[in-house]
Amino acid sequence: MSLVELFILAVGLSMDAFAVSICKGLSMKKISFRHMALAGIWFGGFQGLMPLIGFFLGRFFADFVNSYAHWIAFGLLAFIGIQMIRESREEAEEVDANMDNKTMFLLAVATSIDALTVGITFAFLKVAIIPAVLLIGITTFVFSAAGVKIGSLFGTKYKSKSELVGGIVLILIGLKVLLEGLGIL
Repeated sequence: MSLVELFILAVGLSMDAFAVSICKGLSMKKISFRHMALAGIWFGGFQGLMPLIGFFLGRFFADFVNSYAHWIAFGLLAFIGIQMIRESREEAEEVDANMDNKTMFLLAVATSIDALTVGITFAFLKVAIIPAVLLIGITTFVFSAAGVKIGSLFGTKYKSKSELVGGIVLILIGLKVLLEGLGIL
C-alpha cells in the first residue's frame, strides 16, 4: 500500500471522529485550544491504537487465510464503508459538550472500531504497521482538533457528507485491494 493510499485511508477512517468533533464544537459555548487538543489526543490515539491491535490479531490468523486475504480485506473495508454510508443517511445524534475521560473514552472507542478491522486487513496486506498507525493517528488528531473548531463555526451541516465520503473512500480502497489480489490491476 503506497503512502498516498495510506493517507487516503487515514482520512477516510478519521471521518467518524471528525464528525463527532464537529458536534462537540457545536455543543460548546466557547472552545479553547485545550478542547481541540483533547479531541485530537483521544480520537487520534484510539485511531492509531486500534489498527495496531487489529494488525496483531490479523497476523495470528494470516497464515490460515493468506490465499483469501484480498477477499477478506475487500469484504471488511466494504462492510465498514457501507456502514459509514448508512450512518450518513441517519438523523444526527445529539452530542453534549462534556469532555470528561469517560465520555471521551467511549466516543474514541466507538469511532475507532472500524480502524480495528482495517488493522486486521493490514496484516493480510503486509503493511508496515508502525508508519501506518502513526499516519492514521496523526491524521485523525488533526481532523479531530480541526473538527472542534469547525463545529463551533459551522455546526453539523457537513457531518453526513463527511461520513458519506469516508465510506466511499473505504469501499474504493477495498475494491482496489481486491482487483490487485485477483491480478486485474
